Amino acid sequence: MRPHVVVFGTAGYAAHHLRRARARHDRGDLVLAGACDIREPSAAARALLPEGAVITRDAAELLARTTPDIAVVATPPHTHLPLARLALTAGCHLLVEKPPVLDLAAFGELTALARGRACQTGFQSFGSAAVPVVRAAIETGEIGTVTGIAAAGAWIRRDRYFARAEWAGRRRVGGQPVVDGALTNPFAHAVATALLVNGTADVPPERIAVELYRARDIESDDTACARLGFAGAPDVVAAATLDAEADHEPYVLVHGTKGQIRWHYKTDLVTIGDRRLPVAPPRDLLANLVGHLRDGEPLLAPLAVTRAFTALVEAVRDAPEPLPLPAEWVETVDTGPDRHFVVPGVDRAVDTAAERLALFSELALPWTGAAASPDRER
Repeated sequence: MRPHVVVFGTAGYAAHHLRRARARHDRGDLVLAGACDIREPSAAARALLPEGAVITRDAAELLARTTPDIAVVATPPHTHLPLARLALTAGCHLLVEKPPVLDLAAFGELTALARGRACQTGFQSFGSAAVPVVRAAIETGEIGTVTGIAAAGAWIRRDRYFARAEWAGRRRVGGQPVVDGALTNPFAHAVATALLVNGTADVPPERIAVELYRARDIESDDTACARLGFAGAPDVVAAATLDAEADHEPYVLVHGTKGQIRWHYKTDLVTIGDRRLPVAPPRDLLANLVGHLRDGEPLLAPLAVTRAFTALVEAVRDAPEPLPLPAEWVETVDTGPDRHFVVPGVDRAVDTAAERLALFSELALPWTGAAASPDRER
């Protein structure tokens, strides 16, 4: 079986999907049947398509002309649900980028639409060989009883990052929520992976506290933290910034009564106590989806295990506008497209939040102000 695959989107991360699909097409694993984009595809994107593939600006036309088995949705977040709806109605199985949808109502709709179809999400870290290693360490009690799990990330993001797309740095576009922000987009993998390790990825949180800040003059947050509380499971705390002093590898930190597990999910390194365990790179999620359809492989990142993450996206969407950080706590570095903002000490604040399972407002940081939102009962 060589499933026919189409990709919705040709620029940004969609180009990554096109490259992977083309590599698998050339190996004979699948047929890359076409792609679509509302913008004129670049010459580089066109070159990724094999001879005879369809390229169009209209998703419905692409589906009608190719009758694909799998559709990959790699378009702006607020377009995921309508395109997924279109593809599933046409009989496709789905690989939808993160965040798959932006609220729990949409999650319920997509779940219902996908009944009888495979729906994989774009959380690549879920395919890591570290997942069973971390789970085994927890289940065997290697670090004692788990008391909490944190996700942490600190990166520099320059002006060109926010200029790459209309929705970058936005909470809404044309009246529609897009919910861009530190926890919901660049560090979405960190948050979702922490929830997966916690065993609560498919469980709606009982409580969510969210704190949103911004150093830039943008709609969305560029520094944020959250705490998700669950019945009968440890809390998950996430802390992240795009105003770092230096780029750091994001990580998931599992706290136990006898030690910690630190998983750098982008470099495939797990540290348990004083043991460093390099693990194999993640399995490609499109290959896994093809294997699921052909051989019955379990999906590595099914839609069901993004429910808790979607609840966080909804909480960020509904939270008060991000609090501007005081000017005296923000430094401007470089000019032009390389310009970026730095909040001195924020890198350490992110690490401290992960170590203490604390929100920024609980760390007595001078720039937090009154941005903390009370826990929202669910």
